Amino acid sequence: MAEALELTADALTMEREWKTPDRGTVGIIFLIVTESALFLIFVLAYLVYIGKSVVGPYPKDVLEMPIAATVCLLSSSLTIVMAEHQLEKNRIGPFRLWWAITILLGLYFLYDTALEWKKLIYVDHLTISTNLFGTTFYSLVGLHASHVTVGMTFLLLVFTVSLLGFPIETQKRRVKFLSWYWHFVDWVWVIVFTVVYIVSAR
Repeated sequence: MAEALELTADALTMEREWKTPDRGTVGIIFLIVTESALFLIFVLAYLVYIGKSVVGPYPKDVLEMPIAATVCLLSSSLTIVMAEHQLEKNRIGPFRLWWAITILLGLYFLYDTALEWKKLIYVDHLTISTNLFGTTFYSLVGLHASHVTVGMTFLLLVFTVSLLGFPIETQKRRVKFLSWYWHFVDWVWVIVFTVVYIVSAR
């Protein structure tokens, strides 16, 4: 009887102490896992069709390594962390500064991508329908660029509302989730860069 009462008491204690996971945290984790699976499919498709194009141009003929854009995008992971740290200390001015630097770095990446595509389309005559390389290249790199654009939209939104006087320090949790998404987008680029500009362009 005593053992049964003790087990019941333990169960009640565990029930009181157990908390459901934060919905926002679970949501962003599932989003990142889902998006990772999507990118994996596109990366594998690109790898499967390397060298299968019957006609040119081919990767080694037209691709140039976007070193500056890559450095900027990966650096933005550091600057968004710095912004987060300033927000944690309720230093809104420094937060805005680091957040703005993150935005500028992301915008440069998108600008460089646009210049690359302009060259590929109008100079090298590589479009999404030219050959298998064009199809898989624009699908994979375009998928990543669309994710950067989504992240950039939210970064600009946060920056704008903070400038308009919205108490952004009350939204630290949401800023953290946006930061996680930005880190995900940045580090997916490492895989895309390696597959597209190093592996296939040799």
